[in-house]
Amino acid sequence: MRTPRVIVTLALLLIPLAAAAQHTARPRPPIIDMHLHALPADWFGPPPQRICTGDVTFLPRDTRDSADLARLHACLVPLWSPTSDDDVMKQTLAMMERYNVVGVASGPVDVVRRWHAAAPGRIIPGLTSGGETSLDSIRVWAADGTIQVLGELMFQYRGLGPSDSVPEAYYALAERLDLPVGVHVGPGPPGAAYLATPRYRASLSNPLLLEETLIRHPKLRLYVMHAGWPMLDEMLALLYGHPQVYVDLGVISWILPRKEFHRYLRRLVEAGFGKRVMFGSDQMLWPQGLRIAIQAVETADFLTPAQKRDIFYNNAARFLRIPRHTNP
Repeated sequence: MRTPRVIVTLALLLIPLAAAAQHTARPRPPIIDMHLHALPADWFGPPPQRICTGDVTFLPRDTRDSADLARLHACLVPLWSPTSDDDVMKQTLAMMERYNVVGVASGPVDVVRRWHAAAPGRIIPGLTSGGETSLDSIRVWAADGTIQVLGELMFQYRGLGPSDSVPEAYYALAERLDLPVGVHVGPGPPGAAYLATPRYRASLSNPLLLEETLIRHPKLRLYVMHAGWPMLDEMLALLYGHPQVYVDLGVISWILPRKEFHRYLRRLVEAGFGKRVMFGSDQMLWPQGLRIAIQAVETADFLTPAQKRDIFYNNAARFLRIPRHTNP
């Protein structure tokens, strides 16, 4: 039985951490980001791209106007993306270095390969797909280590439910290969169906739609991205009924008002599922989003230090089957 490459990646990272501990009184504990992206700067259109965070207000759309994401949310201090592919990568890796983050990075395979080559100790390669990637390619990439996580799977943007034939084929293959799977469930851009993804349906945000998939594939290692926001009760029901399921926090950690994010996270933890909540930033083109996402968890005063360490590292380590780091 071969040793998973992800274990090797994390082991290589922890070696310099041990050495650094001899020179600094308290090195920053490692974080696993289960939801990171390696994307070109023009992924959402010509850079720089604007996004709101924190104090966001979701605005009404006048149906006489053509859809424009910039007019569908507002904030006092928006983030702006870097303007080149290299700057997106370098600034994101610098932020990961600052906060001692190892990230599951998904995107176009060639971009993910470049990021992994630039920082093999920081990047766990994943695959972004909405079902257009062939199963044969996934088999090859999983075998040679090009991908170690199947996700972010974005079937929702194509209007596909978990039981449709394309997603079902992906889940069946992931179970056979024992590949961890991260599936997009929940929010897209405000007004997504009127923008670049006309097949996006909010109704597919219901986490309980995954139930039959989990029954058909009981060995599938699956985590629900964005923790299924805003369908909290449905998410709790899925977690309760299927103990193998985890969630990541995703984009809700930095594009929602902080109070709303904390309300949602608090309910997940107080309902008893704190051991299955994993940190995820969904950092796409805005490296500062990673910092804000980390701070959103750090400022959750209803969490104990041990619970924060579980969310930042231990839960993902268990899910990925890698050594844990337990110090708060």
